[in-house]
Amino acid sequence: MSSYPLRLPDHVLEEARRAAAEDNVSLNQLLSSLIADGIGHRRAVLALRRRAERGDTAAAVSVLDKVPANVPDPGDTLA
Repeated sequence: MSSYPLRLPDHVLEEARRAAAEDNVSLNQLLSSLIADGIGHRRAVLALRRRAERGDTAAAVSVLDKVPANVPDPGDTLA
């Protein structure tokens, strides 16, 4: 395991301490968990962007154009 000196504004550190106490975990454990979650979120967003770049909107629209224009069933309406 490695260590890294992290500088935080006082108000952010105080909120982190409060959150750690509420969750009954150490400050280190809370920050490690939040960083890991943030990295996972970032990876997911980047993966979605890569997939979107490969997408073919013309193909998607052509599929939607094949959907018949049926009248909705009774009670099947947007509210």
